[in-house]
Amino acid sequence: MKVERGSAMHALVSELYPICRSITGNGVRETLRILQKSIPLSINEVPTGTTVFDWEVPKEWNITNAWIKDPNGREIVNFRNSNLHVLNYSIPVHKKVSLEELKKHLHYLPEYPDWIPYRTSYYKADWGFCISYNQFLSLQDGEYEVFIDSSLEPGSLTYGELYLEGESKEEVLLSAHVCHPSLANDNLSGISVAVFLAQHLMKTKRRFSYRFLFMPGTIGAIVWLALNKDKTQNIKHGLVLSLLGDSGNFTYKKSRRDTAEIDQVVSYILGKSSPENRIIDFIPYGYDERQYCSPGFNLPVGCLSRTPYGQYKEYHTSADNLSLVKPDKLEESLQTVINIVDTLEGNRKYLNLSPMCEPQLGKRGLYSLQGGTNNTKDFQMAMLWVLNLSDGEHSLLDIQKRSKMNFQDLKYAADALEKVNLLKTLN
Repeated sequence: MKVERGSAMHALVSELYPICRSITGNGVRETLRILQKSIPLSINEVPTGTTVFDWEVPKEWNITNAWIKDPNGREIVNFRNSNLHVLNYSIPVHKKVSLEELKKHLHYLPEYPDWIPYRTSYYKADWGFCISYNQFLSLQDGEYEVFIDSSLEPGSLTYGELYLEGESKEEVLLSAHVCHPSLANDNLSGISVAVFLAQHLMKTKRRFSYRFLFMPGTIGAIVWLALNKDKTQNIKHGLVLSLLGDSGNFTYKKSRRDTAEIDQVVSYILGKSSPENRIIDFIPYGYDERQYCSPGFNLPVGCLSRTPYGQYKEYHTSADNLSLVKPDKLEESLQTVINIVDTLEGNRKYLNLSPMCEPQLGKRGLYSLQGGTNNTKDFQMAMLWVLNLSDGEHSLLDIQKRSKMNFQDLKYAADALEKVNLLKTLN
């Protein structure tokens, strides 16, 4: 079943891969409409010119075609072969230029001569093409014809949102950026993990409410925060999901708070699964965690990825393709996020209702039970740890850290103790 789930996740990545996305435009809309086939996503439009804190929603960009013809009239670059070929947000252009002038508008990677780089010019009016270095070396002197059929006009910024109500109004925020064109790991992998996590949560009983956001990077998060300041008070935990399909180990960037519960939970889950996983401190650069963690909000939101941005050679190039993203790694990423969510759901504080010395467990039939490990001795020890530290101050994760026991065994013990009225849930 898990193999099938990984394949289904990769199939979604493959379906989205050809679409030319940007921070605005029809590519984002098409992407979100495809996601609506899997989850009940609402699609929201925010008009160009809307003031959002120190920013303004930009004009909407769309593109239909672009090419370069050499001095002999032969087409040597075409947007339809790869949507990375055009500088994202290029203004429209159709003219003839010298090779010297053309070179001022070309982007390439000498270190990876067969790859096309991904470049943008969101907030500066410009035009350009991205080509392989080998293509660049083949250019001959003469006059070239350049054509970019794009539009930059008043429109809107588009984002998707899904709210799953739980028993509590306290929320877990899951955020994935949808602004990149044909880049499979960055961030179609994060989108796929978020979609399949939402499908999983829709089938389960939820203590928390869950809010999924699919938005353009940076400006999308700024727009949502500016328009939803009243909702942020309910966000108790959060994750930005990105770069989750490659073969690297996991990396988690902690929230600005550093010791938020989400930081503790992810550190526990990643530490338990592999010593090669990394936990790094917050820095005010990266993905949208830097907006959620800005000092005016300071939300408990971290960022989960595999190999971090800029640390794998294919990053922001045409080599970030469908072969880089592996179905088994997508599945592993999804299961890791599910484990994180399960731990958040189960991490409660309790009060021992019989705190004067150790209660007699045998007469309540608790010594005959076994825990999640099917080890009676471990289960007995888990009950003793839970009873001893359930003073209203320690969560189950605090008890896990102190006892070094498995979290699920401690949760099973807490449930058993609560059934015989030795324990009371506080949160």
